[in-house]
Amino acid sequence: MEVRLFLALEDTSFMKIVIIGGGFTGLTAALRLLQKGHKVVLIERESSLGGLAGGFKKKPWLWTLEKSYHHWFTNDDEALGLAKELGQEILIKRPKTSVLVGGNISSFDSPVSVLTFPYLPLIDRIRLGMAVLFLKIVQDPSIFKKAKALSWIRRWMGKKATELIWEPLFIGKFNEFKDDVALTWFWARIKKRTSSLAYPAGGFKTFAEEIAAEINKLGGEVLLETEVLKVRSNKSCFIQTSKGTLKADQVIFTTPTSVFTRVVSGLPARYTKRVSSVPHLCALNLILVLNKPFMGDNYWLNITDKSYPFLVLAEHTNFMHTRDYGNQHIVYIGNYLPANHPFLKMSAGDLLKVFDPYLKEINGKYRKSIVEYQKFVLASAQPVMGTNYTQLIPKHKTPIKNVYIANLDMVYPWDRGTNYAIKMGEDIANLIQNNFKT
Repeated sequence: MEVRLFLALEDTSFMKIVIIGGGFTGLTAALRLLQKGHKVVLIERESSLGGLAGGFKKKPWLWTLEKSYHHWFTNDDEALGLAKELGQEILIKRPKTSVLVGGNISSFDSPVSVLTFPYLPLIDRIRLGMAVLFLKIVQDPSIFKKAKALSWIRRWMGKKATELIWEPLFIGKFNEFKDDVALTWFWARIKKRTSSLAYPAGGFKTFAEEIAAEINKLGGEVLLETEVLKVRSNKSCFIQTSKGTLKADQVIFTTPTSVFTRVVSGLPARYTKRVSSVPHLCALNLILVLNKPFMGDNYWLNITDKSYPFLVLAEHTNFMHTRDYGNQHIVYIGNYLPANHPFLKMSAGDLLKVFDPYLKEINGKYRKSIVEYQKFVLASAQPVMGTNYTQLIPKHKTPIKNVYIANLDMVYPWDRGTNYAIKMGEDIANLIQNNFKT
């Protein structure tokens, strides 16, 4: 069966473009290309949109919830700008961020909290604060060249601060890759962080659906539950899907690179090997739904105890109001793990059994308040940005004519997130348009 969604290919006043992947990069690219007058079909394998920021909704809730914790910083201009353009309401709050050290929770989200942090000598607190300030004011990360993050932290923030705070977080975030992470990645994390955070009313899934509605209004088409099986390109592109074949002028992949290399015909072996060599970790989230708060007024709790089997706790309803979630309290238990880690194959119940003793150290009575729990695994969620990262990531233009790629591997030095997914969508749409004009 052939799906003839694009006809009249001889008409050169616009292009017929297929976008593969319904995350925020694909959605933004589709929107912008439609606004430039092109014909667009967006294909998504899942039954809903949003990609790594995809969500779900339980019966008593008014809002959707992400499968993995999400928020924006108040300087995430691309995301906030798109939200304003589409009339999406944004809530801005200053939630509390803390760290778990020595079994105790301590605030760690302001210069004052750092300078009064009780687990470091005063000189180490000053060193830590000065190093963070330095990273904040640096404008060009190229000055760091091939510096490694943990080595730099150990030198400038001190051995004690590294062992107590940063090394456990790098182990939790990057596992065996902890010593390879580039300082530019750490700089970007510090540079972007703001004390206040933003969130789209209704959840990220709701915002994704708002973009999709605008796409439909402009004449674009969104195909859900449609898997791309093969893409080949000659003078035109042919996209074989689980529901038929599409013909187009251009194809944009916004999927993980592993999907792109699997389905595109004719990629040179050397190119495939290079772009496939970026290590990735999976995001694992166990979401607890409770009828009582879990950790007081803390939204974000970084776990710096190496014995804990998870990296972070994020109590979403200490950021957004419980009334939008049926007066229930929602806690993420978050991890980043290699694809072969046994936690990824465990049921939600078995995973909770592993986590239970550690959760009880924070709230000994939490089990009595459990309403339900659910596990989510997001593959290829975290690329590992080593010092040779820029030599590995693909360019937007691929070796296959009329086939492009734009995904979160390419936002270096910034860390993954919907703000940069949206910016990537803007960038690839502009590139396609500029190439069309020439």
